[in-house]
Amino acid sequence: MMHALKSIALIAAVLTLAGCATNSALYSWGPYENQVYAHFKNESPEEQILILEKHAQETQTNGKKLPPGYRAHLGLLYSKVGRESDFLIALEQEKVAFPESSVYIDKLLASTKSKRVAQNEKK
Repeated sequence: MMHALKSIALIAAVLTLAGCATNSALYSWGPYENQVYAHFKNESPEEQILILEKHAQETQTNGKKLPPGYRAHLGLLYSKVGRESDFLIALEQEKVAFPESSVYIDKLLASTKSKRVAQNEKK
């Protein structure tokens, strides 16, 4: 009986350690955090876009997932350089990838639309 309990404890310990050893990241963060920091330091949006697009392509090629907010941040950068259609696409992709962000993204889109309308009325 004691031998069986020791065997079960040993098997449980091995399985627990094996589970810890296979820790793979849920998302591929890549340069995302550095680019958010660069954004707040007012570094070139064009350069940030290139870096984030490259990582997004590599992530897709490797079958991994981009983290929450990645596409929305990329969309923000697109908007800064006047790439409005890419901005809208990126926000829609964020909503698809993370449906829980829909309320926020919809408010952001509505705000952006009202700003565009106001700018057009001033012209």
